[in-house]
Amino acid sequence: MPWDDANPPPVTEWLADRAAAVAFADLPEAAITVTRHCILDWFAVTLPGADEPTSRILREVLLEEGARPVASLIGSPERTSAAHAAIINGTASHALDFDDVNMAVLGHPTVAILPGMLALAEKIDASDEDLITAFVAGYDVACRAGLLVSPSHYTHGFHATATVGSIGAAAGCARLLGLNAERTATAMGIAATLASGMKSMFGTMCKPLHAGRAAQNGLHAANLAARGYSSRTDVLECAQGFAATQSADFHPDAAMAPAPLDHHPLRNLFKYHAACYLTHGAIEAAGRLRNDHALSSNAIDAITIRVPPVTDRVCNLHCPETGLEAKFSLRLTVAMALAGHNTAGIATYTDELTRDPTLVRLRDLAVLEFDDSLPEAKAIITVSTPNAQGLSAAHDAGVPQSDLDLQERKLSDKFSALVAPILGGDRASALHDEILKLGRGGTLREVLKRAEVAQ
Repeated sequence: MPWDDANPPPVTEWLADRAAAVAFADLPEAAITVTRHCILDWFAVTLPGADEPTSRILREVLLEEGARPVASLIGSPERTSAAHAAIINGTASHALDFDDVNMAVLGHPTVAILPGMLALAEKIDASDEDLITAFVAGYDVACRAGLLVSPSHYTHGFHATATVGSIGAAAGCARLLGLNAERTATAMGIAATLASGMKSMFGTMCKPLHAGRAAQNGLHAANLAARGYSSRTDVLECAQGFAATQSADFHPDAAMAPAPLDHHPLRNLFKYHAACYLTHGAIEAAGRLRNDHALSSNAIDAITIRVPPVTDRVCNLHCPETGLEAKFSLRLTVAMALAGHNTAGIATYTDELTRDPTLVRLRDLAVLEFDDSLPEAKAIITVSTPNAQGLSAAHDAGVPQSDLDLQERKLSDKFSALVAPILGGDRASALHDEILKLGRGGTLREVLKRAEVAQ
């Protein structure tokens, strides 16, 4: 919507007031539960992600610089500064592209928000309750800032994990430091002017770097604001500000909508396939077709993938050549599902996979159709064989899990599959249990101790 530059709605101030006022006692139990789930999932993807090339290279470069060792590096025995830990851990947590999503952000909230405040919490010895409170505050701001500029911010080419994520990370770190509303707004302003990240980098090491940089931006911004650094405190709505320069959309009513603190966390979407989230609807629908009709991949002679247009510049790599690029190819991930490959396995996505003759044949059969009427994460897959024409299945991956107990069980299975090979079964189980005690007798110090990886 258009707005009057001389008198815009005070979105930044409103969000900063809300974030600064959040207290643990005010949090709905569902918000605390989902926060634990987000932290559990974050450790699950970060421990193996720390061994990815993008993480190793970044860690080597930054550790060469030296820093006061006050914060842990997940998946590594080294310690470093909070700022270095934020970007290294944030990058590691997005390296596998197996982390959570929220459609309000149109990106990955936890990998942008949590790593900076986790490093800060360790540095200042914050309580687990303080960490949970800060996470909810930052998560809420990220989602609302995302809604403010959606959808054109994302469709224009900005990676919202990096941009909106930086603003949410700043609000969360500001809450962890106990900053007042004015300094929280200042931190958001600093983060907004630091924020960048282009979708053209999808399929490269720079995409996970976006998450790490968002985490570091938020931490830097809060620390600077705490010491009196100046910035615009109306950055989201001012002339030549965040919305005006990075979006054709401006939705203050959505950003400032009255809603409880569990509203956005309850819409968190967890990944159970190790690929871009906008492929998940198609993967689920293709897998259902294979199972329901006992399809043989060799018998398939036509495939149609009907998806919303937002997928076109996100996961429409026609001929991926690397395992990383494979995660951003609707055609190839659908081929994997139809051929019975394990799309949840992080070891599945290899360079060799992209040259598998069976998958290449299915990939090249697939025709993409873009449908404006579909929600962002819904897909409809239709296949034909010589004996059956027009077999179809649909799945909307944008519908969150309403049963939080079931969600916890699924995340626990994912955690075990990813972490047990690294820590061993007993240590992985102990870390899992300690994370789920946060906010009810657990401590961050114990969590980090149990996540340590030996030299």
